[in-house]
Amino acid sequence: MHAVRITSEERRDQLIDAAVAEFAANGFHATSTTAIAKRAGISQPYVYALFPNKHELFLAANLRVVDRIRTAFAEAARGLPTPEERLDAMGHAYMELLENREEIMFQHQANAAAGDPALRESVRREFMRLVDDVGRLSGAPKEDVCVFMAKGMFLNVIAALDLPEAYWPMDPQDA
Repeated sequence: MHAVRITSEERRDQLIDAAVAEFAANGFHATSTTAIAKRAGISQPYVYALFPNKHELFLAANLRVVDRIRTAFAEAARGLPTPEERLDAMGHAYMELLENREEIMFQHQANAAAGDPALRESVRREFMRLVDDVGRLSGAPKEDVCVFMAKGMFLNVIAALDLPEAYWPMDPQDA
């Protein structure tokens, strides 16, 4: 029986997933590469074979989370005829993403980590790209995109704080 070898790309993906979880739980500064390596099932030195530093690993984790949102929005909006229908479908898709607590908490940690000058521009750029993508994918006017994004941020806080149903702007089962 032969052991299955994992490619460096697969190992990199595992490491990014582990980083999302660890950063979500502890934030950028309190998370060690040792903890991330342990969660990923690799040695701590191997982290640095895949990423030059913790900042780059954090940015890869941020890109992973934002890309999942971007992909969900693109799939939801595809083929729908009006901006309103596309935004509505994207909102429903986001409600499903809210079930992934680690990614919701990571988003909050990414916003907080943007106080670090080494992370700020990349985190900022990815958020702006996401807002621009919502506008492009939906075809909605800027004001509607802003309302959509504001509602998403509100839903993130509700989900992160695990608030009761009375605080949701709608019944989560209706989304």
